[in-house]
Amino acid sequence: MLTKRQLFILQAIIDDFIESAHPIGSRAISKKGNISYSAATIRNDMADLEEMGYIEKTHSSSGRIPSEKGYRYYVDHVIVPSLKKSNINIMKHLMKDGFYEIEQVVQKSAEVLSDITNYTSIILGPEIFATKLKQLQIIPLSQHTAVAILITDTGHVEHRSFSIPGEINPSDLEKMVNILNDRLTGVPLYRLQGILNNEITNLMKIYLDDFAKSYEYLNSAFFSEEPVKIYVGGKSNMLMQPEFKDIEKIRTIYSVIENEDKLADLIKSAKEGINVTIGQENEMEAIKDLSLITASYQLAEDKYGTIALLGPTRMEYRKVINLLNALSNEMTEVLHLWYKNNGY
Repeated sequence: MLTKRQLFILQAIIDDFIESAHPIGSRAISKKGNISYSAATIRNDMADLEEMGYIEKTHSSSGRIPSEKGYRYYVDHVIVPSLKKSNINIMKHLMKDGFYEIEQVVQKSAEVLSDITNYTSIILGPEIFATKLKQLQIIPLSQHTAVAILITDTGHVEHRSFSIPGEINPSDLEKMVNILNDRLTGVPLYRLQGILNNEITNLMKIYLDDFAKSYEYLNSAFFSEEPVKIYVGGKSNMLMQPEFKDIEKIRTIYSVIENEDKLADLIKSAKEGINVTIGQENEMEAIKDLSLITASYQLAEDKYGTIALLGPTRMEYRKVINLLNALSNEMTEVLHLWYKNNGY
């Protein structure tokens, strides 16, 4: 354990470095109004902190910067998450502004969160394994066009306009939708294609005049894309951080941010509550120079999501942890109420 003075000096170095991104010297610390220690005393303690691995030099004549071990000690022993319930009201404001689909609210929340923090925000919606089909519809607009609508139990609505092939009998469309709703309602999205291929094709062959054409149309209308479940805000925020002037490093980070599967893998295994991984603690090679902070939220009894912020190890941990904690509580409260009121 660090002495009280060592902890005080470590905190001063980290707080200054988070704000300035410049190495901190003993003289600069001694001039702070709330510090009564001499520069020599501070210098001795800084030498001890460096020897213990909590701070490091960028080069021989520089001041010190926090090490990843120093940040970890800071997060574990200095930051105390606020016990006071904090309402940031992002979700409530969005609902007032007319955002009624969960996907709209979550996407906008990711954008607002990145604007507040200047980091890259990632919000993972309810896992696709827990999201189920509620209803399918095909609504004819004219003799040759229709709208295909897919509704999930989270309130997500996918709709696309399609041309109806002339050889498909309109009555086949109605039969097809009835069969699908009868057999697929309540089925997790990830199982739809398998059940369609293995269990429903025989029924369709019996009841549809032209099975092959209807089946092809069905796949293109409903199952060519899965509803997006991951939302990212502030992708370009990483470019504003002084740590990332190296183009190759930015390219590597962007390759992760642009890949939804990689992003989902990055945060979906996060434990409940607030989790902080710093630099080399991250398993993914591309983000070993970054910090990742995650918080879980609950959509309904068996549906969970994750909020995350990705930024430099020189992250405003205190602000971010309290912000994510507040947003997690708000998302759980508002979305649970929305889910209940809409009968899902």
